[in-house]
Amino acid sequence: MRIALCGGTGDIGTGLALRWTRDTPHEVVIGSRDPEKAREHAERYEDELRSRDIEGKVNGFDNAMAADRADVVVLCVPAYHLADTIESIADGLDDTVLVSPAVGMKNRDGAMTYNPPSAGSVTALAAGAAPDGVPVVGAFHNLAAGRLADLDADLDWDVLVVGDDSDAKSTVEDLTTEIEGIRALDAGPLAAAPEVEGLTPLLINLAGNNDLHDLGVRFQ
Repeated sequence: MRIALCGGTGDIGTGLALRWTRDTPHEVVIGSRDPEKAREHAERYEDELRSRDIEGKVNGFDNAMAADRADVVVLCVPAYHLADTIESIADGLDDTVLVSPAVGMKNRDGAMTYNPPSAGSVTALAAGAAPDGVPVVGAFHNLAAGRLADLDADLDWDVLVVGDDSDAKSTVEDLTTEIEGIRALDAGPLAAAPEVEGLTPLLINLAGNNDLHDLGVRFQ
């Protein structure tokens, strides 16, 4: 499959690019508003993999070119850039699954709190901005990006997947479980996205208040 990470030069994009390139045979493409920035980061990812004797090709383009012909597009951008990013790549989203890991958060009195948009969740916001017929799936909200990007770190996390299109959800679940140490769990329809997204500020607060690092979730 061709996986495009739009905004893939940031924290979550780095981890997903490295892990998917290392652990799977899929084509990974980095997107950015600045194609030169995308190419530079793609080269860094390749260098990191080669330093570990891992052969893998990562290409970098502007977001629209990265998304063109992609089977799955992961929107690795902040919530406030989500709609604009979708609009910029809309023409290339035929037969594509859109994935949103973004979470709306706000710092209130020293604590991170969930700050959903008027749509009810960031995943719902993405669904509203997507072209007709393009399924949107919410996933990867609760991953600790630093640990994800550290290939020396073993993972033992669950990824909660929400969406209304069962085939699109299955595609994302399969891609998720191909990353070593990550299990995908079906968390229900898109309407369940607020509960999933709301875990992220909780994890941040727990980490900060208890000197914990790289928290994720695991259900047993």
